[in-house]
Amino acid sequence: MRFDGKTIIVTGGALGIGQAACVLLAERGGSVSIIDWDEEAGDSTRDEITKAGGNAIFNKVDVSDASAVEDAVARTVEAFGGVNSLIVSAGIQRYGTALSTTDDQWDEVLGVNLKGAWNAARFSIPRMQAAGGGSIVNVSSVQALASQQNVLAYTVSKHALLGLTRSIAMDFAAENIRANAVCPGTVDTPMLRWAASLDPEPESVYEACRKMHPLGRIARPSEIAEVALFLAHEASSFVTGSVWTADGGLLTQIGGVPQTN
Repeated sequence: MRFDGKTIIVTGGALGIGQAACVLLAERGGSVSIIDWDEEAGDSTRDEITKAGGNAIFNKVDVSDASAVEDAVARTVEAFGGVNSLIVSAGIQRYGTALSTTDDQWDEVLGVNLKGAWNAARFSIPRMQAAGGGSIVNVSSVQALASQQNVLAYTVSKHALLGLTRSIAMDFAAENIRANAVCPGTVDTPMLRWAASLDPEPESVYEACRKMHPLGRIARPSEIAEVALFLAHEASSFVTGSVWTADGGLLTQIGGVPQTN
């Protein structure tokens, strides 16, 4: 899948799945606009791409800040001439139940994971309209389709992201603007490493994650990025409003069934 002549915005593009998507997009001819709040990682990703001969810019942005996202989209258009696709990969994880989650945690998680996705979409869609169409890919989670304990704000945000995706898909289908979501299982990202570091035995977290997935391993960021790129590409031109699981079989199995071998 080539992206020659296309401009793609990637939020959360400095690390993890977003970074992998940026690198792949640039390798395949796309001009990449990296939006992230990690300046060091964002500069590093941009430099990696440009040193390899690709086209990329970086904007340090808190995606929960609407005006900052609007400015970053405008700078993207100034640099590359338009916007053809948007991949929303910016996301954070916080732990807590309906009782222990604080107002600040709720606002932080929903601000980045949900409002951030809306901000990116609402300022990118007019550019896609001007281009005669486009594609939005929201990176959600298997926790949009099921849940675990102690992840209230995160799982609410990821469930809501599917509603945002479907609503955009319906509202703008007539203008050839598609919206889809990817729901990964466990992926080897900085977020996972941070979560594992909270446990007194981090390796036990990795081992538990590996065992949860029938494929018996944790995903590489590039594996999820490949799914996002397909949905961003014209190859998926008849796909909209859909939810794609990329979870190593995690949600396929029935929990609690004993192993027979």
